[in-house]
Amino acid sequence: MSKDKTGDRHAKDSHYANLRRAHRDARRERGEIPTPRPDKRKKLPADWKPPALAPDQVLLYGLHTVRAALDNPERRIIRLNVTQNAATRLELGETSSLPFPVEIVTPQELDRVLGPDAIHQGVMLEAQPLPHRRLEALRDCPLLLVLDQVTDPHNVGAIMRSAVAFDAGALITTMRHSPTESGVLAKSASGALELIPYIQITNLADTIDELRRMGFQTIGLDSEGPQPLEATFAGDRVALVLGSEGKGLRQKTRQTVSALARLDMPGAIKSLNVSNAAAIAMYAARQYLKT
Repeated sequence: MSKDKTGDRHAKDSHYANLRRAHRDARRERGEIPTPRPDKRKKLPADWKPPALAPDQVLLYGLHTVRAALDNPERRIIRLNVTQNAATRLELGETSSLPFPVEIVTPQELDRVLGPDAIHQGVMLEAQPLPHRRLEALRDCPLLLVLDQVTDPHNVGAIMRSAVAFDAGALITTMRHSPTESGVLAKSASGALELIPYIQITNLADTIDELRRMGFQTIGLDSEGPQPLEATFAGDRVALVLGSEGKGLRQKTRQTVSALARLDMPGAIKSLNVSNAAAIAMYAARQYLKT
């Protein structure tokens, strides 16, 4: 009786197709080949919606973001979903020895949870939000950053990254009209969310008053400020207050801060993205504080 080689050939073809697909996905995760344009990628169902998360649940993704979360002793981890290649890049070692469940998945499985726009790099971490911090703990910090209704999580994440670079003691925002802790915010911060307190408060004017009582000079950045920022600094503790793009600082905030100051720009463009303005302001503050 002769062997049916057709079935063997089909099985072999499928095996090599899976190997090629895995190799391609691994190269894509490493950034060696581009991710297909949205119109070329397999589309998710038209009724796709992000998963409903409980108040004590957050989904973090991206290699830098997840690595920082795993290294943060204050981060309570629930579960890790990761591709084999991403597990290697994260240097997880023997996953069965980790103190939380680990599931090896495909990039497509993560796409189905996180959506087509999330650059997850093959890893998703389910965790609890970080513990709430109080203003009293910041009394000895020389530099703080306060945001007045900056709503874009990409901007807030970029600001958070700069705040860590300039060793700010905390990033303070309002609960309303500001992004909560999320995968988008954490990915934009590229690990910085785990390294700086992100404090969301109810009333910004009351918080600015409290910071002033704690010894901080509160300086609001405003394009119409009466003098340049570098000529405004006083004292040994500084809290920089920045408003949203377009609207800037709200009137109540302008009236509450200790001083208003501007960033002088000699070029033809007189305004900056709020994340760029924050980085420049923190650099100037650090130069002042070290003198």
